[in-house]
Amino acid sequence: MTDDEHGGPPATDRIPTRHAALLSRLLPTDPPAALTVRQGQFHDVVMGASRVVCFARTEAAERRLPRRAALIRLLGGLSLGVRTPRLLGTGVDPGYLLLDRLPGVPLAPNAAVPSGAAAQYAALLTALTRAAANPEVRAAFPTDKTEVPALIDESASAEVPGPTAWTVFAGDVRAELYPLMSPTGRSRADAELAAVQTLSPVVSALVHGDLGGDNLLWTTVDGTPRLSGVLDWDEVSLGDPAEDLAAIAATHGDALVADILDRMGLRDAAIPARIAAIRGTFALQQALSALRDGDRAELADGLSAYR
Repeated sequence: MTDDEHGGPPATDRIPTRHAALLSRLLPTDPPAALTVRQGQFHDVVMGASRVVCFARTEAAERRLPRRAALIRLLGGLSLGVRTPRLLGTGVDPGYLLLDRLPGVPLAPNAAVPSGAAAQYAALLTALTRAAANPEVRAAFPTDKTEVPALIDESASAEVPGPTAWTVFAGDVRAELYPLMSPTGRSRADAELAAVQTLSPVVSALVHGDLGGDNLLWTTVDGTPRLSGVLDWDEVSLGDPAEDLAAIAATHGDALVADILDRMGLRDAAIPARIAAIRGTFALQQALSALRDGDRAELADGLSAYR
């Protein structure tokens, strides 16, 4: 672990000291030395044995905390087949959310894909598609979109944004991020943006937005690995399930995604190309969000291939 951009200990090392009194109240049974601190794109997360405290990393993230709290409550009422965090409390100055700690751990980097993973991911994605028809979910994401065929479940109503969804994203990237890129980086971004702008807009599922890596928790039940929980719903929205499939591909590879699609009865040759195009924008999405939140570390990471 290295020092942060201001010098001195990294932010993750300073948080337990800075918020010592608050943490002793919120996590009364956890000795300070036993706390674990993890840094996400939007929050610093202090983990106790049974509870976690999420502190907003930026002013923009702090302004979004009430919205995030409402969405966590909404998710808790859905039947997704896996656990999602349960909201236990909120606070201001500093802004934080107190959540229960879900059982399970993320897979180690480069770990073998668990047996049965494709079936479990397929079940979760199907549940997320069904959730899009829930009136409470639709009320939480109001739109004025028009109905089009759904990608995953043709029986579900699907709505799409105006034809400029990815076009707006591309315009924002060019206006805000291109000045920070090298000519070679801009050429790379041009190709990635061109690919995603060819996609027809689809909104047919509740989309996690970052369904991979450390956000997926696994336990072992009777010797069988089980997907037990999903964390970090900061970017949840009604949208294109190909976004979540792209995140799974980034974590486990294209072969597993092909298995998932087959289990869901999706043999359309256009879907893998759609997934690949969306996956190609992940770094740009990270960089744009980080720039707007004033998070220089995440911005630098997102733009590392475009400098």
